[in-house]
Amino acid sequence: MQSLGYIFRVSRPLFLIGAALVYALGAGIAHYLGVTVDWGLYFLGQFWVTFMQLSVHFLNEYYDADADADNPNRTPFSGGSGEVGADKIPRSTVLLVAFACLAVVASLTVLVIRQANPSPETLLIMVLIFLGGFFYSVPPIRLVSSGYGELITSIIVANLVPAFAFLLQAGELHRLIAMSTFPLTALHLAMMLAFELPDYANDVKYEKRTLMVRIGWQRGMALHNFFILIAYLLLGLAVTFGMPLSLAWPAFLTLPLGLLQIWQMRRVADGASPNWTTLTLLPVALFAAMAYLLTFTYWMN
Repeated sequence: MQSLGYIFRVSRPLFLIGAALVYALGAGIAHYLGVTVDWGLYFLGQFWVTFMQLSVHFLNEYYDADADADNPNRTPFSGGSGEVGADKIPRSTVLLVAFACLAVVASLTVLVIRQANPSPETLLIMVLIFLGGFFYSVPPIRLVSSGYGELITSIIVANLVPAFAFLLQAGELHRLIAMSTFPLTALHLAMMLAFELPDYANDVKYEKRTLMVRIGWQRGMALHNFFILIAYLLLGLAVTFGMPLSLAWPAFLTLPLGLLQIWQMRRVADGASPNWTTLTLLPVALFAAMAYLLTFTYWMN
């Protein structure tokens, strides 16, 4: 039972919920456009996304276990789960679970092809999600240490997952997908940078070349603030180019939370003692709040 508890924590359930939320956003856009949602396909696609995500989480834990265990600033949102070790989950078990999740992904892929008759765009997105997720931690590419892993991850979570859900229902893309997800991509990038700040010294020690390490913590904090502001600029541009204001205005309600995160980051940059948990919790709440409000609005209209 204790081992199951460790595995549950390694699965990072909060991030699974986040991916389910943006998946619901994609299907919600299809619903808003008048497409009758096929709930069988909806849940089939959701299971595919969830098991793909689980495989990524367990592979990341397998390859980064030593560095994560040596990270004194690890928070619930950064630096791995800290559940992998001799007195907890053996690394071999983590790898075995990752392979099991990949086997489920393969089986679900066959079901998607049989039941959904997916378009070439859908298949391409599935391939991109798989490649980006698998090589996030796995050598020799290891996107997590390339300086591009943050961008790839943000595009997968905030753009490709909603697009995948939409395509399963509608069959072809619509401009509302880009209008709704680009602001989320910017917020996800800000969130990733916030996650990397508590891990900065540990990443330097283990030569983990994240984006924050490559550009330096000062520029990384400034870039974090820029991404938050650009998210609302992108949302405003979406309204200018045809996104109904009735869909966009609830997402603007998260602006005070974004400004609070910028203020908190600026205080740390100016030398204030950081509360790492709060510094990483706020961007999670910001991303989740905007994703939820957009999703709710599409489903209710």
